Amino acid sequence: MSHELRSPLHAILGFAQLINADSPPPTPAQKEGLNHILGAGWHLLDLINEVLDLSQVESGKLLLSPEPVSLPELLIECQTMIQPQAMQRGASLAIAPFDTPCFVLADHTRLKQVLVNLLSNAVKYGGVNGAVLVDCRLVAAGRIRVSVKDNGAGLSPHKLQALFQPFNRLGQDFGDVQGTGIGLVLSNRLVESMGGIGVESTLGVGSVFWFELNSSAPPEPDLPKRQPAALVHVQAGSPLRTLLYVEDNPANLELVKQLLLRRPDFRLLTAAKATLGIELARSHQPDLILMDINLPGISGIEALRILRSNGATAHIPVVALSANAMPHDIEFGIKAGFF
Repeated sequence: MSHELRSPLHAILGFAQLINADSPPPTPAQKEGLNHILGAGWHLLDLINEVLDLSQVESGKLLLSPEPVSLPELLIECQTMIQPQAMQRGASLAIAPFDTPCFVLADHTRLKQVLVNLLSNAVKYGGVNGAVLVDCRLVAAGRIRVSVKDNGAGLSPHKLQALFQPFNRLGQDFGDVQGTGIGLVLSNRLVESMGGIGVESTLGVGSVFWFELNSSAPPEPDLPKRQPAALVHVQAGSPLRTLLYVEDNPANLELVKQLLLRRPDFRLLTAAKATLGIELARSHQPDLILMDINLPGISGIEALRILRSNGATAHIPVVALSANAMPHDIEFGIKAGFF
């Protein structure tokens, strides 16, 4: 379902972005129309992501992989992701300093999803020029509380009761802040086994959303892994570079072709099947391979394994470009060795 919904959206968003960046540029009226297309497209993509995640959680099919996670490092990652949104609203986003290393037992991907959602909500609903503070502290032996505090309008007792109802945006549906009404519900479900999300709110003062995690010992150091070849940044006027794109979807193929028309220093090779892509990689030695995952015959994952096992192609960076983009798909792809 994720793949089938994302594929047409990629075409809508991609071609709208290309038209937006055309030369000569679109007229002001065309640009306004394109902005509506892009805004609605990104909103629909967020909705797809969250509905699918929520359905997995509620059907009990969501697989979690608990591991020791460095909370300070993860919070800095999340802060980096949310900082542009905070800057747009003139909001400050701060993390209380850690005195010592702090590890918690959690699924890295899903914990990041929860933190990004809470930080994003705090920035969105904390008001223009608001202040968001993240604080982590030990509340009991082996238990760490993560709190996200904002100084927004706050919530009434009536709204607090409806806070974790899917699609209920508490009267914000017609405001200037976009949302789905699912993110907080999903975040609550993801930490439900650890007690769920708690909230304290005062009208006119702001809100604090918090959840607790079990602390963990640091992970065992990993053995050194072979690093993939570094991607080369190509300057205009550099020698011609070859890019191989393995993709069976005509719209996706056309989108990348149109993108590369803006880069005359690249030559594009294409293959609609993984087997042909592997042959082209061996014979043409491209500088970079873009690989779809859902391909006829063998998958992109299997094609990557074959390329990595051959000395003639093992050095070529392979980037997965796919509508298989649920968090577990991304994690699986990275573990498989995609760059």
